[in-house]
Amino acid sequence: MMSKKALLVLALPLSISLSFARTQQIPKADQILKAAAKNESKYVLKNAKGTILTESLLNISPENWFNLSPADGIEGVRTEETYNVFGLPASEDIIVAVIDSGVDVNHEDLQGKIWINEGEIPNDGIDNDGNGYIDDVFGWNFIGGSNGMAKIVEDSSLKNGIRLVKGDNEAQVDADTLEVTRELVRMKQLKATVEELGEVLTPAQEAYLKKISTYINENVANAKNVVTSYSARLNLYKESERVLKSAGVSTMTLEAVRAVVSSDEAVVKAKKEMLNLLANGLTEDRLNSVLDYYGDQLQYYYNENFNPRTIVGDNYTDLSERVYGNNDVIGPDSSHGTHVSGSIAAVRDNNLGIKGVATNVKIMAVRVVPNGDERDKDVANGIRYAVDNGAKIINMSFGKAYSPYKKVVDEAVRYAESKGVLLVHAAGNDNKDNDVTPSYPMRTDSLAKRDFSNWLEIGASSHAKGLSLPADFSNYGKKTVDFFAPGVDILSTTPDNSYDTYSGTSMASPTAAGVAALLLSYDPSMDAESVKALMIDTSRRYPKLKVNLPGTETPVLFSSLSTFGSIVDAFEAAKIIK
Repeated sequence: MMSKKALLVLALPLSISLSFARTQQIPKADQILKAAAKNESKYVLKNAKGTILTESLLNISPENWFNLSPADGIEGVRTEETYNVFGLPASEDIIVAVIDSGVDVNHEDLQGKIWINEGEIPNDGIDNDGNGYIDDVFGWNFIGGSNGMAKIVEDSSLKNGIRLVKGDNEAQVDADTLEVTRELVRMKQLKATVEELGEVLTPAQEAYLKKISTYINENVANAKNVVTSYSARLNLYKESERVLKSAGVSTMTLEAVRAVVSSDEAVVKAKKEMLNLLANGLTEDRLNSVLDYYGDQLQYYYNENFNPRTIVGDNYTDLSERVYGNNDVIGPDSSHGTHVSGSIAAVRDNNLGIKGVATNVKIMAVRVVPNGDERDKDVANGIRYAVDNGAKIINMSFGKAYSPYKKVVDEAVRYAESKGVLLVHAAGNDNKDNDVTPSYPMRTDSLAKRDFSNWLEIGASSHAKGLSLPADFSNYGKKTVDFFAPGVDILSTTPDNSYDTYSGTSMASPTAAGVAALLLSYDPSMDAESVKALMIDTSRRYPKLKVNLPGTETPVLFSSLSTFGSIVDAFEAAKIIK
């Protein structure tokens, strides 16, 4: 719901970026075709945050590579080497809050690694621990309605001993608009309001309104073109498939279709069309994925008439409101947050799935990120919830080009800073310089005009030292990115006991957060500032290494892309404190 207070503010919000690059990172239709035709390891499909969900056509990264070492020829964080030399930590578990799209707390590879609020009696409808949140057994969901409460049931098959049964899906926010769309709505309403008063927008406001209107119109037009084009391709695929199946082809692969021999003109035509589609990498799944993404742009991201906030039922204009939402921390789609959680904490010795970075760790699930842009109020409350309930580290694998209410987020970060809680944030997937074009939330306190002492900003790296060490999609910044961490071809946990490979700074951030948790478990006396300094100081530096500037083939010094041009190194950090 658009804030009435915001409508009456005649000044532009202080924290606005006009880049909007995040949602432009999906390659245009012709680029997808070219990449597929060349059979290159190019990134094809991303979600609203730029996380690569449909992976490269060639997945060339070694298994478990993010935990490996340069001694293995791999630019991982040296997790395995650290445990081999220094042993397992003996401390109590470190609580890491994952502020994200939700976490599948029932996942087989996260059992024993999920934070459980022992102060709550499940399902009694009472705030037993007095923290303001009813039945928050696994965490809290700030983008759901009070009528969407989950149930907690006993389940002896799970090491946690209890299972979360999701609440009503209709009472959870799934998709949302982008912040730029909400800004357009706000500015249009502001224009109408001031004109009713016989006034006009200032020249700066008019220019701002024109710019965001133009941007949205261009993206809507592009999405419509792609939907039209790919709908035609999908129809062609289905018709060709129908004809070929009637000719005895059971599966649509290049090998099977090439083997078709027929004098029937319809079959010959269908063979030609299908071969053209498949040679360009356009399977039915890939076609549907493109249509889903651009369809979401039209239906949700840029749709001025779409507003799911009524589901939540909060007073959206009241930025000081703390208690709203429900306890369904899984939500409609927890893929992203579950993947993030696995990188940090997946059980290392159960012969299942993957090995997370940290051992003595518990994941606190905090849901604030929809399929779209998260809202500043929810981000701020998610941070406060995590701090108040014992998190020592908060992972934030999300970001956006706008933060109209950055002040409320800054206040929450300042609160976390005062409590010694470390915030680890993904730099973004726009191959942009964050020194020039900020991504929100950000490390700078707009009130005090300083960098937060408890903030780490993480770029994404690949497994190989060389030109491709920084991920092609990764944001960077000599002043704004602290170091890089593994974020390409990362296999991790996904909902319903599944596993998948994603790429993004969203994957790099939890790798770094996992290292932070590992270090804290070796020395729990460290505060956020100490952990941050240790990780930066001991990161693996390559001051003379030439790499490709992300998004280009222009060689630059790796040291120009972050504070020192370095990769987080668990072993070197552990060596200092052990």
